[in-house]
This record gives sequence, C-alpha cells and structure tokens, in this order.
Amino acid sequence: MTLAEGVQLVAFGILTAMMLGSALGVVLLSNIVYSAFLLGGVFISISGLYVLLNAGFVAAAQVLIYVGAVNVLILFGIMLVNKKEAFPEVPRAWIGRAATAIVCIGLFALLSTMVLGTSWTLSTEPAVGDGATVLIGIHLFSDFLLPFELASVLLLMALVGAIILARREYIPDEPSVDGPDALTLPERKRELVSASGADASDL
Repeated sequence: MTLAEGVQLVAFGILTAMMLGSALGVVLLSNIVYSAFLLGGVFISISGLYVLLNAGFVAAAQVLIYVGAVNVLILFGIMLVNKKEAFPEVPRAWIGRAATAIVCIGLFALLSTMVLGTSWTLSTEPAVGDGATVLIGIHLFSDFLLPFELASVLLLMALVGAIILARREYIPDEPSVDGPDALTLPERKRELVSASGADASDL
C-alpha cells in the first residue's frame, strides 16, 4: 500500500464515521436545532466522499445546494418558529416509532440489496476531465430529467413548509371580519413600559 492509498483509506474512514455519527445524531437527538446542524455535517461528509471519488463538481454542488440552501432553509424555519412550550405527550406514540423503524429497516434492506447487486468494477474508459460539467448537464436534461424535476419540486415543498411553520404563530384563532382588514393578520402584542421607570427629563 502506497502513502496516497493510505491517506485515502484514512480519510474515507474519518468521513464515514463522521457521516454515520451525524446521521444517528439527527435521528436520535430530541433537540431539533442540534439535529439540523448535524444534518449539515452529514451533507459535508458526503461531499468529502465525492472529493475522494474525484467528483469535484458533484462535491461543490453538494455543499452549495444542500449545505448552503436546504440546510440553511431548515435552520431558518426552526429559528423563526421559536416554540417555547413543550410538546404534549402523544398517545400511543410507540405506533409511530414502530412504523418509522419498519420503514428505516426496509430502506436499509433495499439499499443493501442494491449495493450487493451492483457491479463495482472500475471503468476502463478515459477520464472526462474538465468536460465532466458538460457531460453531467447533458445527462441531467436527457436521461435524468424526471428525477431532476422531482428534486426541484421537493425543494419547493421544503421552502413552502418552512414559510408555513414560520407564520404559524401569526394565524388568528378566530376568523377575521369582512372588510378591508379581512386579509390581514393580527400583530403580536407588545409590552408597555411604565412611565415610572423613565427619566424625569424625558417627561
């Protein structure tokens, strides 16, 4: 084993451990803010794996789109909601957890079957080099057009969901009256400062 192969193997182990640890933290931590930050760690680890595969364009796209857009959007949605009250206990919560475990096990089995059934032999064709960006664009808008458009729809759904979560506390409990104020939302109540605490020169 050469020095370059050893460095690649060590980097692969570190990135894999970082990705798996961050993914477990996203699922197991109860604090949603920590989960969102760890999700960014997962995305960065995946981009590091792309760098090891000499896929620099995909690694840059991973950081720009998922870390710089999706993860930041999730954090903005979480911070704008600012829920201070504790969530009530959900009756029969074990049913949801069991269903989640079944789905996760099914996805793991499906991905394991795909990994074991895929031929991982290296291609003998010459490397594309600087033309990789052009080749990726051709494949995105020809062979993989439908998954590409579905990904954009998912990003739009994430954006709309973050906006809805951020505006949830401003939705009025009672329907507004008819008239010019029918489409306006009530403002948050402001605390009034007593005049006794003000300076006498300001009175």
